[in-house]
Amino acid sequence: MADSSAAYRVRFAGLRVGTGTVSSGKSGSTCGVVVGSATVTMQVARDLTIAVGDIVLFARQGSAWWVLQRLYAAAPTPPTPPPTPPDPTPEPPPKPTVTTGTLTCSPVETRSWRTTYGWRSDNTSVYQGEYGGWGNHRGCAFYGSKPRSLAGATVTSAKISLARQSGGSFAAVSGNLVLIAEATRPSGTPTVSAGTGITLPKVGASSTITVPAAYAQTLVDGSQGGLGLYQSGGSPYARTAGWTLSITWRRG
Repeated sequence: MADSSAAYRVRFAGLRVGTGTVSSGKSGSTCGVVVGSATVTMQVARDLTIAVGDIVLFARQGSAWWVLQRLYAAAPTPPTPPPTPPDPTPEPPPKPTVTTGTLTCSPVETRSWRTTYGWRSDNTSVYQGEYGGWGNHRGCAFYGSKPRSLAGATVTSAKISLARQSGGSFAAVSGNLVLIAEATRPSGTPTVSAGTGITLPKVGASSTITVPAAYAQTLVDGSQGGLGLYQSGGSPYARTAGWTLSITWRRG
């Protein structure tokens, strides 16, 4: 009688049994199983239902691989990794870049308008007040588009440089600095608004006068176009020239 154990050894020569993890669902008659660090395509028993993550028992003989059975009741849930602790010393956000500068704007035109006669054509001075019943002046310095080159910047300070010309009292007099809506001379009456008190130097002298930063900001933003002199009551009377505007600004 033949040795039955010998037949068993022949039949199962080269057979390897092991476990792996299902990496892809059953497609047709095969699925992917991770064995060690490799993924192997294996045949799956016809009536065996598997899911990704299942631990399965497999057999291999030569180049043939078979999934024999699922192990455990369901695919094990991998442990939740601990949360990553916050950086104990986070980098502070970068500081915004701050740019500063000063823009000098010479008027594109200076001129004065009178209630009786309109725009003066005999000179380009910036007048304030009325003299001899000839009409009250609105003295204007128009700055064109140059202040708008700073659009988006914040005005931190501003000043004008002007000179007093002959006319009216020789001594220094009070002035009323106003905003002019137009950036260039209109055909009709210039539009004035606001108003802040300043001191105009004596005749023949020059002066640098502080302009409210808010006034210069309106020129930068484009809602106003110039500066000037206007006293609604017509006094004191004064005549000026120059009106160079310096705007100090910052961005960031």
